[in-house]
Amino acid sequence: MNVLIVEDEKKTAELLKELIEERSDYLVVHTCPGIESTVTYLKKHQNKLDLIFMDIQLADGESFAIFEEAEVRIPVIFCTAYDQHVLKAFKSNGIDYILKPFKEEDIHKALEKVEAMKSSLSKGIAPDAQTIKYLFAEEPAYQKTFLVRHQENMVPVRVSDIAFVYLANEMVNIYNFKGRKNVIFKSLEEIESSVDPAQFFRINRQMIVNRDAIKEISPYFKRKVIVKLPFDIPEKAVVSRLKVATFLDWMEKPV
Repeated sequence: MNVLIVEDEKKTAELLKELIEERSDYLVVHTCPGIESTVTYLKKHQNKLDLIFMDIQLADGESFAIFEEAEVRIPVIFCTAYDQHVLKAFKSNGIDYILKPFKEEDIHKALEKVEAMKSSLSKGIAPDAQTIKYLFAEEPAYQKTFLVRHQENMVPVRVSDIAFVYLANEMVNIYNFKGRKNVIFKSLEEIESSVDPAQFFRINRQMIVNRDAIKEISPYFKRKVIVKLPFDIPEKAVVSRLKVATFLDWMEKPV
């Protein structure tokens, strides 16, 4: 399948291309950095495309403007920082999305969904501009408080007080900025989907970090990096190789 990427961040686009092309039957044929370049490319080459990966927030505006200027006739997988609950109706239309910062498994699941739907998808299926505007009009509601275990009781912890979340020995623990640890009866996946992705980043399979807890970033072997936290924990806070570029971009973005 021939794929077009619409993404204005070069490192993110390169990572996305690498993950897509891990499947031998997918080829990224072009990358467009903005609305105008995408509209121009689609008008000339859309008949050679099978799928689009499209960022929502581009440097020159929101990408739904593309649908107002060009008739998009192929499936689109959106990349967005919006919470999954806001996109529930959008997903029911048969076009998937990836929550940014995305993970390797997110790309694989999205492509698996495309494969499963390939027999029923036609090039006449595409969201119109009004539908997209409606779906993205609301601000996502993120979790403000979690209940954690303290001795024999449950106590509330504000999300803003969480330095990082750490999975160890099959237990998920929340650490505050003073180093206090509490067990929480939620999975990392549940926590990750509940907090603001502009403030929290899952650096590997075991840890989600608050950007305010990151004191220093140092290079590590095999193109990984280590994050220095306010206090030491038994295991190093290593950002996995495939997430490094996205993580560094995320760190530089305004909140």
